[in-house]
Amino acid sequence: MNIKHFFNIAKRWLWLVIAGVVIGAALGYFVSSRQTPIYEASSKFVILRAPQTTYDYYAYLDNQQLISTYVQLLSTESVLQKASDELGFPIYKGQATASPITDTQFVVLTVRHTEPDKAALIANGLINVLIEENEQLQTIRYISAEQNLQNRIDETQQQISLLEKQINELSTATVESQLESVQKQILDTQSQMTALNAEIAKINPATATAEEQTRLAEYQAQLDQLSSVLSLYQQIYTNLVVLKTPAESGTTTATSAQLTQLQTTLNLYQQIYLSSINSLEALRLSRAQNTPNVVQVEKAQIPSVPISPKPGQTTLLAGMIGLIVTIGAALLVEYLDDTIKTPDEVKEILHLPVIGLVGDLHKRNKDDNFGNYVIYHPRSPVAEAFRALRTNLEFASLDFPLKSILVTSSGETEGKTTVACNLAIILAQGGKRVLLLDTDMRRPNVHSQFNLHNRIGLSDLVRGKLTIKEVVRSIPEVSNMDIITSGSLPPNPAELLASERMRKLLEELKKDYDVIVLDSPPLVVSDSQILATRVEGVLYVVIPGSTRIESAKRPLEELERINAHLLGVVMNRIPRNRDYYYGGYDYYSPYSSRDKYRHSYGSEETIEVALTEHKGN
Repeated sequence: MNIKHFFNIAKRWLWLVIAGVVIGAALGYFVSSRQTPIYEASSKFVILRAPQTTYDYYAYLDNQQLISTYVQLLSTESVLQKASDELGFPIYKGQATASPITDTQFVVLTVRHTEPDKAALIANGLINVLIEENEQLQTIRYISAEQNLQNRIDETQQQISLLEKQINELSTATVESQLESVQKQILDTQSQMTALNAEIAKINPATATAEEQTRLAEYQAQLDQLSSVLSLYQQIYTNLVVLKTPAESGTTTATSAQLTQLQTTLNLYQQIYLSSINSLEALRLSRAQNTPNVVQVEKAQIPSVPISPKPGQTTLLAGMIGLIVTIGAALLVEYLDDTIKTPDEVKEILHLPVIGLVGDLHKRNKDDNFGNYVIYHPRSPVAEAFRALRTNLEFASLDFPLKSILVTSSGETEGKTTVACNLAIILAQGGKRVLLLDTDMRRPNVHSQFNLHNRIGLSDLVRGKLTIKEVVRSIPEVSNMDIITSGSLPPNPAELLASERMRKLLEELKKDYDVIVLDSPPLVVSDSQILATRVEGVLYVVIPGSTRIESAKRPLEELERINAHLLGVVMNRIPRNRDYYYGGYDYYSPYSSRDKYRHSYGSEETIEVALTEHKGN
């Protein structure tokens, strides 16, 4: 496949590509122009964490997982439902999408809605709900441990209060008992001192005897001693009243042991209390350090322009899709197409020259026949194509005369009858005496092309029932052309055509006519192979774009095996508006080589003379 072939393919499918682009663009514009406008609002928030002492790959992964967790949290039913309740209208899954910004802690929340104000409200509302949910989640995470510590602290405080109360009560009872004892001692001492003062007052120092002097000195010494004791008792009393602290010497052994035990227990509970307080503060510090903080850094604004539909962009995209689809379809069709399309392919695949290029025929009315087309359209491109075919056959008969030409094809509907009939007419118009012989005894068609009956014909002639003069018919439009139709259909056409009588009949007819054109069955049956061995040349008819390669090659192998003389290929039914489809050949040029001679010489007779001279040169 060369560049020219690709160019021809492009020209052949250009209409489909243009139609695909136009239809795709039109559908894209039609659909996009009727879509409901969609508005998009976006907000940006950041997830902050306490700075870490070490930052490695695992910390990076943990951070990315945290961001992904919050992204997924935005699409949960609980968050959407809570935001819907706060905003007063429903929020559906798919309206909001969150995506993290690479290598950052930022997340972009995008919301799409048919109403621009609601799009902005949803974006801001979802982030507010996310902040609340974040705090609630972190509270749930630490609430159990905090509650346990708080319960321990409360219980310890209760125990400390109880112990302090017990110690206070025990100390108060001891103090009161000691006060009573001290008061009694003070009273006793004062009584003794009073008694001593009375005794001292009874003795006059001036008149006292030595014994009295001695007794007075003893009384005075006892009084001084009692005065010292009274001072001590008064000091103890003052301490008991003011300090409320029992004197050690005044407490009993049992009371002292009890106070010691209670104080020891109190000290233990105070240590437990201090330890619990420290643990609670450490837990709260850890919570503060490990709790991510969600902060909205950019609020969503009400969008003014919808993001979709975009008729222009959608139209362009749909047109591109139509272009791609049609190009793909065209290439697929070309790839799957195994038909013969160009004269170059005929030469390359069938190894035969193309000696005829016949255009597609069109009926002007239902009564027209393709077999006599060149009679009523002598100036048409098709007529010129048959004249070019006649010229090529004349050049092919320079070495040996073509007295009989078999027109056949690989299939049933490739127009061999049309080619045979029109070729016979053109040969007759060129001044030759021509016989058109219908050898298709299975589905004959020559008689219908000229509106003749088929009651008698070749089959009767071969069987010896009639003579040549009795079966030969002519048409008034062409004076030197005769026609022998197939006649009644025999049950054994192959045996009839292979008979010696048929061979002799052809030899006899060759004496009376310059050229015999045989319309034969397709090569799928053996009739054409039999006839190919008894004629001077075989024309092989194919339809470009319709005749498959394998279908065309297989019969040719049989013809080569029996040494049939293949003159070349006639390409039939070439579309008028697709000359490029067949390799760029201008099959419908208004002037052929014969037309050039006609313009130079004028009449058909002078044209034949010019052609003869041309062959001689």
